Amino acid sequence: VQLQACGGGLVQPGGSLRLSCAASGSNLENYAVGWFRQAPGKEREGVSSISKGSGSTYYSDSVKGRFTISRDNAENTVYLQMNSLKSEDTAIYYCAADRLFQIDSRRWHWKDGYDYWGQGTLVTVSS
Repeated sequence: VQLQACGGGLVQPGGSLRLSCAASGSNLENYAVGWFRQAPGKEREGVSSISKGSGSTYYSDSVKGRFTISRDNAENTVYLQMNSLKSEDTAIYYCAADRLFQIDSRRWHWKDGYDYWGQGTLVTVSS
């Protein structure tokens, strides 16, 4: 599967963005999909993930209540709706997917569990 992340940009604090992770070459509904981000000088961290099948969702504490992950199987795309954005959300956002990785509340943010990665999209939150 090939992943294409897009939707990043410059937004003011308190604003919203929706990121898209579009897949080609395979049916994304058969994959666990995660969003990760990497800010300058920091390690890549898990933001949110959605499982295949049941569609269980997981969020980091820093984004819970502000971000929502969802799937559109008809579009073969996973979205990350980001509301109430803060300056600390500034980062490059990556989507990742894996067909075999069984995510749960303990493992969803394990980077090594995802074999396929998109190229990243930059989100800048600034006034």
